[in-house]
Formats: sequence, C-alpha cells, structure tokens
Amino acid sequence: MNKDKMIVYVTPIATVVGLFVFWEIACIAFKIPVFILPRPSIIFDTLVLRWGPIWHNAAFTLTTTMIGFGIAVVVGMAIGLLIGASRVVYAGLYPVLIGFNSVPKVAVVPVLVIWFGIGAVPAILTAFMIAFLPIAVNVATGLATIEPEMRDVLRSLGARKMQILWKVGIPRSLPYFFASLKVSITLAFVGSVVAETVASNEGIGYLMIAASSRFDVPLVFAGLLVIAVMGVVMYAVTVLLEQHFTGWATRGQEGTT
Repeated sequence: MNKDKMIVYVTPIATVVGLFVFWEIACIAFKIPVFILPRPSIIFDTLVLRWGPIWHNAAFTLTTTMIGFGIAVVVGMAIGLLIGASRVVYAGLYPVLIGFNSVPKVAVVPVLVIWFGIGAVPAILTAFMIAFLPIAVNVATGLATIEPEMRDVLRSLGARKMQILWKVGIPRSLPYFFASLKVSITLAFVGSVVAETVASNEGIGYLMIAASSRFDVPLVFAGLLVIAVMGVVMYAVTVLLEQHFTGWATRGQEGTT
C-alpha cells in the first residue's frame, strides 16, 4: 500500500478514534453525568447488551431509507432529465420544486399519518421527499453543461434531440448525478428517522424517542451511532459506484493531496 492510500484509509480511522478518546477523557475529567453525556465506553456497552432491539430497529430504518432513496433516484433522475432537456418544463416545474423543498418535511409527516397511518409508509415517503431534489437539480445541471457549439455540431451531423440527450447529455450528467447521490443518501436517513420519531412504532427514531422518555441516554446515543455508521457505509458504497462509473471524470485528480 502506497503512501497516498495509507493516508486515505488511516487518517479517517485515526480521527474517529482520537475523537472517541478525547470524548472519554473529557467525560471522566469533568465528571459529566451519564444522563447528560455518556462516555463512549458506556455507549459501546449498550450496543452489545441491547444488540437485539437495536439491530431490529436499525434493519427497519435501513429498509425504509433504501426504499425511499431508491424512489428518489428514479423520480429525481426523471425530473432532472425533463428539466434539463426542456426550457418550458424548467420554467414551469423548477419553481414548484423549490417551493416544495422549502416546506419542512417534519410538518408534512402528520399529514402522511392521516393518509397512510403510522408505520413504514410515512418514513419511506419522507425519505423520498427529502432526497429527490438534489438528484433532480444536479442531473439538470449536468445536462446544462453541454456546450451550445457541441449541440450545433451534432445537429449538423444529423443527430436528433433525443440522441444528443442519450449519447452526450446523460454521460455528461453522471458525475453530477453521483455527487448528488452522496448528499441524498444521508438526507434519506434524516427523513426516515424524523418520520419514525413521529409516526412509527419501529425504527431507530422510535427507539431513540422511547429511550429518551425513560432518560436512557446511552441507548439514545447508541441509536445515533448506529445511524451514523449506516450513513457512512452507504456513502462509501456510493463513492465506490461513482469511481466505477465516472472514473473518467476524476482521473485528473489522482495523485493529488
């Protein structure tokens, strides 16, 4: 393993371990009560002792998040292509999307409960609503990067609008698309957990609310840690897919620090 790869893999791990060590020492030195801020050692003990319910609720959250995220990818990609390919659609639809995104999603959850009841559906829809706009905007931005000169040349060679979109527009938008996925996957977890705190009897959000009502703060922090780990893992998966499909767009960055 060369030096650059060691920096990439070792630095994040060392940073996280250092933060946990500092956290542990600070809690001991300042004698911070457990119900205010539990030490990392206590949180890890909680993860081990209550692994059963934590795993059950984590699996529920991961499932709802990935379903909502999957819908967001499909819908966001479709809307992004429509907005980027048509000025009429852009003018009519883009303000609506901005207005929709400005509405706090936690305010929409009670409406979803009225429509669908408590359970997985509000969490899936909230994850979708909070995650699809970055995808749509970035795909549209990628299509907008096609130079007018290139369009003119392709048209002069007999290419139709759909051919330009398929052969040039979509490949050009892929780096923007995967960049938006890295943002949207973390937002999808936020949406699911927010919905679970309001409208679910399962999931990490529900587990944290139930634990906080009993002042079981170590379990609350254990839930936060599980969410963070799942978010990091899914982000890493997205990065791997990005490197596989859009390596041509980032090859100039190799070897840089």
